[in-house]
Amino acid sequence: MTARTVVIGEALIDIVRDPYGNVDEHVGGSPLNVAAGVARLGHVVDFATTIGDDPHGERIEQFLTERGVHLLPTSHTADPTSTALADLDETGAAAYTFDLHWNLPEVPLAADTGHVHTGSIGAMLEPGQVNVLDALRAVREQGTVSYDPNVRPTIMGSVDQVRPRMEEIIALSDVVKASSDDLDFLYAGQSTSEVLERWCELGAGLAVVTLGAHGVSFRAAATGETGSLPTRALQVVDTVGAGDSFMAGLISGLLGAGLLGDPGARARLAGARLEDVQPAIERGLACSGITVGHAGAYAPTADEL
Repeated sequence: MTARTVVIGEALIDIVRDPYGNVDEHVGGSPLNVAAGVARLGHVVDFATTIGDDPHGERIEQFLTERGVHLLPTSHTADPTSTALADLDETGAAAYTFDLHWNLPEVPLAADTGHVHTGSIGAMLEPGQVNVLDALRAVREQGTVSYDPNVRPTIMGSVDQVRPRMEEIIALSDVVKASSDDLDFLYAGQSTSEVLERWCELGAGLAVVTLGAHGVSFRAAATGETGSLPTRALQVVDTVGAGDSFMAGLISGLLGAGLLGDPGARARLAGARLEDVQPAIERGLACSGITVGHAGAYAPTADEL
């Protein structure tokens, strides 16, 4: 039986307004991008979020449906759909105004749920964070967990507020993936290898850091081995959604290898060597390499890899 993946986190509308009053709107949210990416790669995906009964919410639901993601009914709430307004000046610099609503209800986990992914704002923002953590603890009885901190300091708070809460989630996770920008904020002055080692000591079986044009570094907890791989990007239109696409490919690869997605996968991943996880890392790089060749947070299908 194919394991069901549940992604938990924010969905919102990015509203971009230029100096001349022109407005463009896009469906956004890091967890939403991951959910769409995993589903486009052929996996069964539920998405738990919060959207309002409004045109923005309808647009998000349509976006997910078109990409094969099942929006959990509990995602419909009485609050408006969250938005992020970017006002651009004549140089292209943006001033952001967020209208975020994250009163996440309890997340129902189907009996065939084998994996839960979370990250970004939804994993940190009150009051919904409590139900995110409850879902992570609950799924550990029947499957695995992945986490992408995707730090947003202006929303989440100071490093002293953010790092302990993130490390609490890392301790519940089998896989953690972050960007070099995340590390610069969370662990200023520490090397990538030091951070990867810390995350594995906290409990992750696999820890990964994306390095933009320099590819990725990763560590297998079982042996303490570290590895690196170069980017697969042939041309770059923009980098929007690249990290989310890598995360989707990584999850897909690990699910396919039996290293995520069922009660025994945690032990298998915890005992895996670099050569066991490298194909999943390469799948993530292939996904992100395709994404940056398109405008916006494009999610490739398995046929495109």
